[in-house]
Amino acid sequence: MQIGPWTLPNNVFVAPMAGVTDRPFRQLCKKLGAGYAVSEMAASNPQLWQSVKSSRRLNHDGEIDPVAVQIAGADPAMMAQAAVFNIGKGARVIDINMGCPVKKVCNVASGSALLRHEDLVARILDAVVQACQPHGIPVTLKTRTGWSREDRNALRIAQIAQDSGITALTLHGRTRADMYEGDAEYDTIRAVKASISIPVIANGDIDSPQKARAVLDDTGADAVMIGRAAQGRPWIFREIDYFLKTGKVLPAPSWIEMRDLLLEHLADHYQFYGEQTGVRTARKHIGWYVSGLTHGQSFSDTINRIETTTEQFKAVDQWFTRQGDIYPDIATTNCDNLLSNVPSLQAA
Repeated sequence: MQIGPWTLPNNVFVAPMAGVTDRPFRQLCKKLGAGYAVSEMAASNPQLWQSVKSSRRLNHDGEIDPVAVQIAGADPAMMAQAAVFNIGKGARVIDINMGCPVKKVCNVASGSALLRHEDLVARILDAVVQACQPHGIPVTLKTRTGWSREDRNALRIAQIAQDSGITALTLHGRTRADMYEGDAEYDTIRAVKASISIPVIANGDIDSPQKARAVLDDTGADAVMIGRAAQGRPWIFREIDYFLKTGKVLPAPSWIEMRDLLLEHLADHYQFYGEQTGVRTARKHIGWYVSGLTHGQSFSDTINRIETTTEQFKAVDQWFTRQGDIYPDIATTNCDNLLSNVPSLQAA
């Protein structure tokens, strides 16, 4: 799989998800087999670049190349400026968001709202591609099948993208009106793939190795992009990659491995966000990890009442260890090496 000058290790990608695919999560997913990851979308408005949230999203320290940054906005010149700004911050691929369905994005004519204005789509793509060309940075596009089921225009948008110099196209197989409901339209992805020559990445409802294989076979897509199915299950990338290469199913991670991966994720998460924000934003990740596990819901309720990173980290360690009474494959290990890397935990 190739994006511009970058040859990727495989064709299993991490989808950009606001509030989820921060640097710690992207790094963990890449460690566990993802061949490529796109950041949370960054605002194109320069007035927002100095905010705490934007500063974190612009932090790519230690991240495996190619660093891919998604930008969102509706003004061609501002989008071009944002692309160059992010290149200066380490971006090696610029991805344009024309797929986000949430109201606060669409209400400012960004995200999937742009699909109603094909002329503006063309101007934005042209402006960003031209701004990135002197830097040798490829530009990709993530979009949906249309604004509504009555107004699907994915084929026209795909042709505009290719004509503008877009390097690869990710297509979520739903319209904006669908949000995340119903089944993904793989027939539309198949039609788009047949109509253009640039790589097409299929996105939507891919939640298992078998589903990934079926979607690639059905659509002819060059890669798959995983979003919600990776929440609390970052090892899904190695499972899919292994299945695509061998046709065999990897065994599920042991309880001890799940615990150690979560503790590693938390240590990196706390380091990245600090004490106050770290303990709060980690709650959703912990909830996803234990969702569906025995006693997982009651443990999530407990986690949501903990106010310090030290207590939260130790609660996770102790909860998984106690599960040894039910699941004998779990064992106690020394996590001091993780604790020592987090200033707030080290001091506790």
